[in-house]
Amino acid sequence: MTITSLRRLCLIEGISLLLLLGVAMPLKYLADQPLAVRYVGMIHGVLWLALVVVLIAVAWRHRWSLGRSAAVFVSSILPFGFLLVDQRMKAWDRQPEPHG
Repeated sequence: MTITSLRRLCLIEGISLLLLLGVAMPLKYLADQPLAVRYVGMIHGVLWLALVVVLIAVAWRHRWSLGRSAAVFVSSILPFGFLLVDQRMKAWDRQPEPHG
């Protein structure tokens, strides 16, 4: 797994969170459309689990510190959090690969 893959997945997962909070939940509570949360929530949940798996793989491969890994993890549960770490991950991707 690459940092670029993780960045892309963070973007997709982050958008799914925004759709869940900004579209599906208002549809549920304001328009009595609970299926929106069911489907968007399920998709978001699968994407979030995939993100955690990819994050662990990338952190292991690139020997990221716990703090760096935690920053990406915390950003995944915050609305717009993916925007906060995207530039950092881009910089981390330009760093040389660890040896060993």
